[in-house]
Amino acid sequence: MSTSVPSTAPVAYVLQLADNALVLGQRNAEWCGHGPALEEDIALANNSLDLIGQARMLYSLAAPMVDAAASEDHLAYWRDPEAFRNYTLLELPHHGPLAPNARQARDFATTIVRNFLFSNLMVGVWAQLQNAADAQLAAIAAKAIKETRYHLRHAHDWVVRMGDGTETSHARAQAALDHLMPYTQEFWTHCVAEQAAMDAGMGLDLAALHGPWQAQLADTLAQAQLQLSPVQGFVSGGKNGSHSEHLCYLLQEMQSLARAHPQAVW
Repeated sequence: MSTSVPSTAPVAYVLQLADNALVLGQRNAEWCGHGPALEEDIALANNSLDLIGQARMLYSLAAPMVDAAASEDHLAYWRDPEAFRNYTLLELPHHGPLAPNARQARDFATTIVRNFLFSNLMVGVWAQLQNAADAQLAAIAAKAIKETRYHLRHAHDWVVRMGDGTETSHARAQAALDHLMPYTQEFWTHCVAEQAAMDAGMGLDLAALHGPWQAQLADTLAQAQLQLSPVQGFVSGGKNGSHSEHLCYLLQEMQSLARAHPQAVW
């Protein structure tokens, strides 16, 4: 996204948004060729492309503010894990609660429940950022919200289908929900980057997002006949740079080609 008008958006918050989109896009891309049905294989690939497209726009916005010589590729491929500010929820593998010791590499319920929890949040985030004081960030939000509404609808439909389906699908959906919900506590803890966005008039208000997020969650779980267990204890801190070991493996795979051939031209 090139423009001659400098952005006024806080760079740390733009990078946080970009890292979220990139990391989840990479995770969902791991389903390519492995979907439970051809239609879902394509749906998750499209979901991944949407997220990576959002990441590209955000990295392009952030790059000039990071360094005059920086590029979107530099921000995606040449930063180490501790520099990323994505939610821990998004870097977790597709296993169930036993990861990384689970016997199967992918669990569709884990992917779907995670996509639901995150897209439910991001519909509200992008809606607020459409009114951001920075015109470029507002334009990105206006495009991203259309894609994210589809992601939410797709994930919602599958959560309901699995939860209200067979005994096996219900059990897997419930296990995924129990496994992932504690990581959503990170959504509602403030960090320096988000406070800077609020101070700069970027429209972000976590308190205003919490109620609608919970309402959508409760409605979907009621339709799916899933139960919400109490969420307490450990609060993950990916957006403050404290990640699980899973991000290291994800970035190692994603960045390996660029780092092995740094002078390559595509």
